[in-house]
Amino acid sequence: MELSRIMAIDYGEKRIGIALSDLLQMIAQPYLVLANNRDIWENLRQLINEQKVGKAVIGLPLNFAGEDTIKTGEIRQFAAEFTQQLSLPWEFFDESFTSEDANAALEQMGYSIRDSRKVIDKVAAALILQNYLESR
Repeated sequence: MELSRIMAIDYGEKRIGIALSDLLQMIAQPYLVLANNRDIWENLRQLINEQKVGKAVIGLPLNFAGEDTIKTGEIRQFAAEFTQQLSLPWEFFDESFTSEDANAALEQMGYSIRDSRKVIDKVAAALILQNYLESR
């Protein structure tokens, strides 16, 4: 059996945060932030191939009651396109509060608000992925 990584996606209208697991699928690490533009599918395809990604986890923001939010529809549309564009299994995972947690973690590390904007999306993706890995 060949080892593969799990990729987490923190979807945003302008930027998409990416985190990757190690090959044993135990530890999540922030990886990169991609511009959400017309090159996104080619960029994701290349990343999946280069990093031996075997599965994706797409963060889905749910409200306190576990129901869809305004942002959820956008993410469900992205996921539908993901299925059409990429031959990779994926699943949704509740990402509620990961952006707030990522902001708090970056603040503790001494990042300014301006500097944190450059990395917040991949840190949020890493939190989604670590929560997913721990829930299995």
